[in-house]
Amino acid sequence: MKNKEHTRQVRDTVVKKFKAGFGYKKISQALNIPRSTVQAIILKWKEYQTTANLPRPGHPSKLSAHTRRRLIRDAAKRPMITLDELQRSTAEVGDSVHRTTISRILHKSGLYGRVARRKPFLKDIHKKCRLKFATSHLGDTPNMWKKVLWSDETKIELFGNNAKRYVWRKSNTAHHPEYTIPTVKHGGCSIMVWACFSSAGTGKMVKIDGKMDGDKYRTILEENLMESAKDLRLGRRFVFQQDNDPKHKAKSTMEWFKNKHIQVLEWPSQSPDLNPIENLWKELKTAVHKCSPSNLTELELFCKEEWEKNSVSRCAKLIETYPKRLTAVIAAKGGATKY
Repeated sequence: MKNKEHTRQVRDTVVKKFKAGFGYKKISQALNIPRSTVQAIILKWKEYQTTANLPRPGHPSKLSAHTRRRLIRDAAKRPMITLDELQRSTAEVGDSVHRTTISRILHKSGLYGRVARRKPFLKDIHKKCRLKFATSHLGDTPNMWKKVLWSDETKIELFGNNAKRYVWRKSNTAHHPEYTIPTVKHGGCSIMVWACFSSAGTGKMVKIDGKMDGDKYRTILEENLMESAKDLRLGRRFVFQQDNDPKHKAKSTMEWFKNKHIQVLEWPSQSPDLNPIENLWKELKTAVHKCSPSNLTELELFCKEEWEKNSVSRCAKLIETYPKRLTAVIAAKGGATKY
């Protein structure tokens, strides 16, 4: 039930006493009204220079101030709470309102329903390693990054991507941990591909048949890595980037690199945002799905066609702006970034 409004005379008296130098507490005691009411009257007088009732826009709110505060608090504390759950919780305290009313209240407080970003699960050890990588490489020259051959594997679905989850959050907070969904790598109708690229353009793309193991990975490297490096004119002293998948770090694989005199970039785990190939994956998947492949053969064909369409300028730009990623990781103290 809404509190009864104080008369104009009471409000005028509050302002009069305030002008005379009385504090909120003394005015509250003298007029026997709550201190918060005194504060509200004075704040309104300061802003509008009047104690008169101001015209109210639209229909008065169906929710009490207490319920509105509770709604905002619940959405802020539990970002993944749904409108249905919020509607039920308000009904339990006797305030039955439509979902759009709840939405409107949250919007006014700066909270908007947004699709939760999927981000790798980061433990403290991951953050520490990411921070170490970023700080140690921040001073590297642009030429160093031009010598890196970036690689990765990804799964490409025949019919689009997994379900979305909405969260209540404020602007520019998309990558804060509480608003993201932790993921693990490669969790249907899909294919797995391996590919590489550098500042000079895209290298080979290979479809992975069956389950990937160490032997299969080394075969992919044997048949595609050196050829890609040669095509991209990286020279003999290029640096190869791969993530820390056990197949990549297997003793026999590391021996292979050593025998080929290939330098492998030391890489922090759970760091797809530090690998610019992720941007190319995202663009590739969008382009491939626009082609509407109807079977896995077409899916593979479109993937390879779209991969080759990546411009050298696009690849170069990703590498040119690489220091920004390192700066973002440092700013996030090793946490997830927008990349």
